[in-house]
Amino acid sequence: MCYANSSTSVNIDLAKRYKKLVLELIPETPIFYASGFSHPTWRIVTNAEAIIPMKWGLIPHWFKESNTNEISNKTLNARVETIQERSSFKHLWNRQHCLVPSSGFFEWQKQGANREPYLVKVKNTDLFSIAGLFDSWVNPLTKQLEQTFTIVTCEANELMSEIHNVKKRMPLILSEEQEMDWLSGAVNWDLSQRFPSERMEAIPIEKRIILSKDPNVPEIGKEFIPLSKRQTNLFD
Repeated sequence: MCYANSSTSVNIDLAKRYKKLVLELIPETPIFYASGFSHPTWRIVTNAEAIIPMKWGLIPHWFKESNTNEISNKTLNARVETIQERSSFKHLWNRQHCLVPSSGFFEWQKQGANREPYLVKVKNTDLFSIAGLFDSWVNPLTKQLEQTFTIVTCEANELMSEIHNVKKRMPLILSEEQEMDWLSGAVNWDLSQRFPSERMEAIPIEKRIILSKDPNVPEIGKEFIPLSKRQTNLFD
């Protein structure tokens, strides 16, 4: 699954990368760590000319209540295997696809009775795309239009099977060649095909930071090696 993500690119870099306009009102404060359960606003790429700010946690257009947390907590991810079956997502298939720009996402590895956190990135790039779906919902109280998104997940590849070694899932990462097909809805490749492990890296990070009250700090992306695993050779 993918319940924590990062997006540290400035707006001008997003505009160049995706060949989109970025409205001046869209903040570009770097997100080093964001939990989906806090429903952060993300800069999302669609077929529109401009990048659109959307909240993470999809609210279907047919949702009639004003308290959205109950549904949006359950729609942070959409399993690619069941997208066309679930009522929250099936009306979006081949219609409202989006790209979720990412600098890296976070997962936990079970190690015996403990869990250790990792930052997972695509090698040799500071920005890659995760497949997503989006919807538009009118708040019944404020009558305001809100746009929200979900991250599409798939079975883990070899690397992610080692990191996310309980549920063995991962975000559906897209190559640059797949991005336009995904946006158009003309998905003409095998959806069970996973992003190759050799193009990814998993960096161990400090548990103390990710479990702190404010993990959204640059230090969360630094590699951390526990003291028990450090080796010191006085004769080197």
